[in-house]
Amino acid sequence: MKAISILIPTYNYVCTELVAALEQQARQLGIGYEIIVADDGSTQTETILANRAINEYTNCRYIERPENAGRAAIRNYLARQATMPWVLFMDSDMVVRRPDFLRRYAETPDEQAAWMGGITVGGNNRSLRHNLRYRYEKANEHAHTAERRQQAPYQDFHTANFLAPRQLLAVCPFDERFRYYGYEDVLFGKQLEKRHIPVIHLDNPLSFEIFEDNDTFLRKTEEGLRTLYTFRQELKDCSRLLHRARQLSWLMPLLSCWHQATKKLEQRILLRYPSLLLFSLYRLGYFATLESGT
Repeated sequence: MKAISILIPTYNYVCTELVAALEQQARQLGIGYEIIVADDGSTQTETILANRAINEYTNCRYIERPENAGRAAIRNYLARQATMPWVLFMDSDMVVRRPDFLRRYAETPDEQAAWMGGITVGGNNRSLRHNLRYRYEKANEHAHTAERRQQAPYQDFHTANFLAPRQLLAVCPFDERFRYYGYEDVLFGKQLEKRHIPVIHLDNPLSFEIFEDNDTFLRKTEEGLRTLYTFRQELKDCSRLLHRARQLSWLMPLLSCWHQATKKLEQRILLRYPSLLLFSLYRLGYFATLESGT
């Protein structure tokens, strides 16, 4: 079975429970392992103090970085810290629900490929019915199955849960121009495709159960759209929103004007009564304002 470095970037999030669950599975398997959590310049002192407990676990390290390097750079940093031949990346807000999660990765064939396990969407449907992020993720959960992901293996690449040879990250690192939220994983998938490195999708999900409030999610969405606009040439074949914007190019100036006029009203509605249809219109309208430069 594979020896694995488990690499977890984090920012203002306590991930001790995730590390404890992974450490327990690794010890039970008897594989060579290490778990490295890199804090990308967190600003919450209580979060940093809580995460320091990670250093007490077997073969685990919590690295405190003084400044925020960005989503791509922190992953490249983690890859350089790794000592095992395989690296398993995951987001710090994921939850391990499968008792055989690490085993399924450790038993994959030793070939030069990236293995992606996917996610499931957890949480209480009743208590989260007014949470926009939960409703958005739940509506798209059908696309997270291994069968669906394998239909477009490179376009459906996500950093929340994937295994790869450590040397792969040395020859194909994340693009460090991506400092802000969104799309660094999409471009990474595109780079794998260019290098003809297989991406194999497994049914080995982590559970996504932590959902930010609606205001935070709207701000993150806008940040992601700004990232998409900045790198629109590199991502032109990888984004459904860019494809839709090209199809509606004749309508985009009107959508920009409409968004500027209704943005505050749309935000108030989305914060209280999240509608996925309105959210789609909001995203397209916001992108239209970026194209128009307003």
